[in-house]
Amino acid sequence: MRIEDKDPARHAGIEYPMEVGAPVFAPIKVVEEKDKAVNVARQNAKLEYDRIMEQAEVLMKQARSLQARLDATEMVHSAKYGFNPIHGKTYHLYLDNRNGVNLLIQSGPHEWTCGIPDAWTYSMAVKKLGDSTWAIVEDEDAVSSSVTVR
Repeated sequence: MRIEDKDPARHAGIEYPMEVGAPVFAPIKVVEEKDKAVNVARQNAKLEYDRIMEQAEVLMKQARSLQARLDATEMVHSAKYGFNPIHGKTYHLYLDNRNGVNLLIQSGPHEWTCGIPDAWTYSMAVKKLGDSTWAIVEDEDAVSSSVTVR
């Protein structure tokens, strides 16, 4: 025996078999399937979000490093010095407290035989890079010796 149905689209969406010999099936619980799909989508989106945030952190670190190089470059270019700096060599910035001018010197704070002049304050060690920017050098001796001598 067949139940006649004129709408074939309705035939696929009805929750009960349309023919006597048709296999029994249970309706799909759409709400549960949607919940599963949403949970899977959220897990995949979270993995992708975490990956993007890791990449963003790397980019932010690079941006901070570049900004530090530009700041050091501006300090060196505003400093007074009487020599031609060589690429790859480390130099030292001092602040002359008498007139507020930065000075670029070849000698570090631990290399002075008679001591740093009274009015000078050691700022940082810098190195001229190949692209004519200046990078701050994290020199252990320079960092530990960054004291003001009066």
